[in-house]
Amino acid sequence: MKKIAIQGIEGSFHDIAAHRYFASEPIELICCDTFEQVVAQMRDDRDVIGLMAIENTIAGSLLSNYELMRASGASIVGEYKLHIRHSIMCLPHDDWGDILEVNSHPVALMQCRGFLSKHPTFKIVEHADTAGAARDIARDTMKGHAALCHAAAAGLYGLKVLEDGIEDNKHNFTRFLVLSSPMLADSLRERNKANKSSLVFTLPHTSGSLSHVLSIFDFYRINLTKIQSLPIIGSEWEYLFYVDVTYDDPVRYHQSIEAVRPLTSELKVLGEYQEAATPHL
Repeated sequence: MKKIAIQGIEGSFHDIAAHRYFASEPIELICCDTFEQVVAQMRDDRDVIGLMAIENTIAGSLLSNYELMRASGASIVGEYKLHIRHSIMCLPHDDWGDILEVNSHPVALMQCRGFLSKHPTFKIVEHADTAGAARDIARDTMKGHAALCHAAAAGLYGLKVLEDGIEDNKHNFTRFLVLSSPMLADSLRERNKANKSSLVFTLPHTSGSLSHVLSIFDFYRINLTKIQSLPIIGSEWEYLFYVDVTYDDPVRYHQSIEAVRPLTSELKVLGEYQEAATPHL
């Protein structure tokens, strides 16, 4: 049984993504309060696999997770794209007329802002976790309270879904990365199916350095799907560039990496893995 460390509790979006990614096998969840704790679990036990959100189509990138992932030395062995749906739920005997307060993670509240604006009498209170809000309402029998989270949490915690699909934008997806120690990486991925790679590099502070790198990827017909720059703390005006590329020819891909490497001050391949399909709405 694989041990999977996630940020959040049972019923959270990380929980749902973990069970869907590892749908063909039983898993043991290690629930953590923070992403730092996820990395610590992996560091303390090399058999632990981490699952970490890295970007959302509405909220954007989780910038701190890029640095956390790089500093951890973990390898990316896969990804999963989850369609984010929010529900409003309450105690079984409560109904719309009883709701006074809505609790959820601030990102979930932001993503349901249009729905909440139609209920101006609701007091909005932030919570550290979407599913955690549901758990607390059930555990403490919090009459008049509702939680915003995935509908699966209602079944786990004995709550009633008042309405499902209340997010403002239905094209709401979160991309999760599956991380492992480098020693486990090859056993967790099928190299012959790898068609995506995540890289991080630094560049000399010279004119055109980034455009030169991008032109090499273009020459080898490597598709650049994402580029994210983050400042290097303590080095003014210098940046780390996190890049995702996809490819259909592994030979051309490896040739492009070797051609790019001399142009960088430092380059690291964070992982080569199979690109996840975006689920249908």
